[in-house]
Amino acid sequence: MKSSWQKSFFITYLLLLGLCIGAEIAVGMLAAPVIFYPDSFLGAGVLSHFQSGILMTQVFLKFNVLLMLCMFLAAIYEIYLYKINKYDFVSAVILFIALLGSMAFVLYFTPYIVEAQTAGAQATATTEFRSMHGWSEIVMKAVLLSQVTLFFRRVWLVLK
Repeated sequence: MKSSWQKSFFITYLLLLGLCIGAEIAVGMLAAPVIFYPDSFLGAGVLSHFQSGILMTQVFLKFNVLLMLCMFLAAIYEIYLYKINKYDFVSAVILFIALLGSMAFVLYFTPYIVEAQTAGAQATATTEFRSMHGWSEIVMKAVLLSQVTLFFRRVWLVLK
C-alpha cells in the first residue's frame, strides 16, 4: 500500500493535470470565441480581428506558464515513478507527446505569432501566418488529447 505522502503526491499530480486540461478548454473553447467575435456582444466595429488576436495572445502568454509548469511537474512525477519501479511505458509515451507538443506551442508557435503581430496586421493576414496558426491549434488539440489520455491512464492504473 502507498504511504500517505505518495497518495498526496498522486492526487496533486492529477489535480494539476486536471487544472491544465480545464485551462486549455477554458482558453480555447470559452475565451477564444468571445474574444474573436466581440461583435455579437458589443456591436460591430469595436475590435478588429487583429486586435482580438493581440488580446488572445496575451491570454495564451499567461496560459503558457501554467502549461509548462504542469508538464514539468508531470515529467518529474513520471521520473519518480520510474525510480520506484512503478514505470508505465504507455504513460511515458503519452507524456512525451504532451511535453513535446507543449514545448512546440510555447517555444515555437507562440513566439512566431507574437513576432507576426509585432510586425502589424498585414503580417497576420498572410497564408503563412494562417498556416502556422492552424498548426498551432492542431498541436494544442493534440496536447489536450494526450493530457486527458494520461489523466485517465493514471487513474485506470491505480484502480485496476
